[in-house]
Amino acid sequence: MNLLPFVADLPLVDHHCHGLATGDLGREDFERMLTEAGTVSPLGTSLFDSLIGLAVRERCAPVLDLPRHAPADDYLARRASLGAAEVNRRFLRATGVTDFLLDGGFLPESLTTTAEFAALAGARAHDVVRLEQVAEDVVRGTSAGGFAAAFADELGNRAAGAVGLKSIAAYRVGLELSGERPSGAEIEAAAAQWLARIEAGEPVRLADEVLHRHLVWTGLDLGLPLQFHVGYGDSDVDLHRCDPLLLTPLLRATRALGVPILLLHNYPFHRHAAYLAQVFEHVFVDAGLITHNAGFRAPAILAEVLELVPFGKLLFSTDAFGLAELYHLGTSLFRQGLSDFLRSALDADAMSEVDAIRLCTLVGHENAARIYRLEGH
Repeated sequence: MNLLPFVADLPLVDHHCHGLATGDLGREDFERMLTEAGTVSPLGTSLFDSLIGLAVRERCAPVLDLPRHAPADDYLARRASLGAAEVNRRFLRATGVTDFLLDGGFLPESLTTTAEFAALAGARAHDVVRLEQVAEDVVRGTSAGGFAAAFADELGNRAAGAVGLKSIAAYRVGLELSGERPSGAEIEAAAAQWLARIEAGEPVRLADEVLHRHLVWTGLDLGLPLQFHVGYGDSDVDLHRCDPLLLTPLLRATRALGVPILLLHNYPFHRHAAYLAQVFEHVFVDAGLITHNAGFRAPAILAEVLELVPFGKLLFSTDAFGLAELYHLGTSLFRQGLSDFLRSALDADAMSEVDAIRLCTLVGHENAARIYRLEGH
């Protein structure tokens, strides 16, 4: 571990994560939540035989009073004996996170609410509203001509208590969004096609470039920071369409608005995202999700992001979902990566300790507090 003291004690704001599973988990459910694949391998292998599985046994076992590298069976038995609530409390409170920004738009019925999460964490928790969830909730109760107004009204209501918004266009149509705001006629025509598909029995699932673009512009009208899923995700994404460079026309078109746009995850396009954060003043990035998935290799990925990104443009996130261990791994491996990067810079006399502490403060919590206007920071 060997963390620099000012990294070990650094307060963190997790600017993108999800709720926790509240029930006890058997081995199959636990392993399923270790991966973005959605299923445990059918070939008789185990997710414990991966870098994230090794990281659980290395870094999470001591939180449950087990030795580092405890066998998987011992780990799962200890987890079951403690129960979900105690496991969740231990891991969340071991993170050193003061504020969690929760996207509750995916499988909300199976996860903790924002209030429940905050109670388990002993920390503040804030809502981030998923644009597509709002659109899918309102579309069946309106007409094609009334969709734009209905969406704007409902988004305004939900955003009133939130600190940010999020788009999952990457999952539905990819990130090659036009920079032009769609016209009313374009929106109505696209909404009519969507409603026709729903009436024909298709799922209520938004996947239309015009409408995704409309959601983004409507969100920008509210002035709240807007997150985009970018890069690595589960098998629903076509990864070649998730390169953040595809957002360049939209970023050019929105830069004068002054609304922060946050590129989430970004791996394996993290260097592309760092470039965008450097050249567009309203763009910010993180290296969430891959941090816990890459295990002991996570510090190398974080160092690649830091090659180019201005320190005031990088935020911390875990993108942890459901499994309490992911919050702990995300923070622990981030601290390790930040400490390793700064130690190498200090050893090379590339920065002073004052500079290193300043970088930590910005990335750990000041950038997020400024962008999301978090009180108490």
